[in-house]
Formats: sequence, structure tokens, C-alpha cells
Amino acid sequence: MPVAPGPTLETERLILRPPADADLDGWAMLMADPQAARFIGGVQPRALVWRGMAAMAGSWALHGFGMFSVIEKASGAWIGRIGPWRPDGWPGDEVGWGLLPSAQGRGYAVEAATATMDWAFDHLGWTDIIHCIDPENIPSQNVARRLGAVNRGPGRLPPPHDASKVELWGQTVDQWRMRSR
Repeated sequence: MPVAPGPTLETERLILRPPADADLDGWAMLMADPQAARFIGGVQPRALVWRGMAAMAGSWALHGFGMFSVIEKASGAWIGRIGPWRPDGWPGDEVGWGLLPSAQGRGYAVEAATATMDWAFDHLGWTDIIHCIDPENIPSQNVARRLGAVNRGPGRLPPPHDASKVELWGQTVDQWRMRSR
């Protein structure tokens, strides 16, 4: 199974690895679901999802980071994508998340984001991490709070997302390391 270059991280319940060609069905399910895709670019056809997944794999190849595919250990199922992300013109070094509805509300976003934030601070040398969250996305705001992030106010994304309303949530590496776990 071809996999983008990069590390594999493990948590108690999850395997996090760069995207693999075999993940396309999961990515397509995520982006075809109106609830799941609402705040991460909206519903997209499979061909556009492939391009997005290929861009993420390309980020791994070109920059040494990108979102991880999230695999549930118990089932072996692809359940989402979470991790470091910084496209050109982005307002900062982000750790973002998107999970299939069946995986939401189970603590997976916090578990995976914690592992990827540790990795980004320790291996990428990032000193600050943001989360770009739509003001109406209460579940993601709750994830950010559980991670110890604070709302820093409105942000602006580059085109083609420049019309999206986002608030920048985040914290510094020192705040991350001082938080109670």
C-alpha cells in the first residue's frame, strides 16, 4: 500500500500515519457528508477529494508534515484526518481535524490532536499552534478548549477560503507544556 513519507504515531486507541492511496474511500466519505464537511471546505466530489488528499501527501513530501490519516486500532477503519497544516498564506502553523460522524464525540479528536501537537512542537520545532475554527462550530471550539487553546479572535484565510469566517484559537509551546493533562 503506497503511503506518503512520514512518521507513524500511536495513541491508546489510534494509529496516525501519512495518507495512503487506500484512504481515498474514507476521505471521500468524510467530504461527501454535509455534517462532517460543513466546516472543512464543504461537500466535495470524489475527484476534488482526491486532489485534496494528494495535496496533503505532497505536503508530507515537500515540507515533512501534513495531516495524518487517523486509523481506529480496534476496527482498522479510517476515521478521519488530523494534524499539522500550513498552506501558503495560512495565518499560522495549524493543527486541524476532521472526523467521520461515526467517530465524533468519542474523544478521538483530542487524543489525536494531542499526539500531533506534541509531535509538531518536538519534531517540527513549532513554537505556536493555531486552530482555524468557524464561529458556529461549537464542537471544534470544545476540542480546542480541551487542548488548552484560547480564542485569539477573528482570522483571515487565503483564497479560495477568504470568505470563510474563522476564529484563531491557539497556544504557545510554553503554554502547551505547562497545561495540566
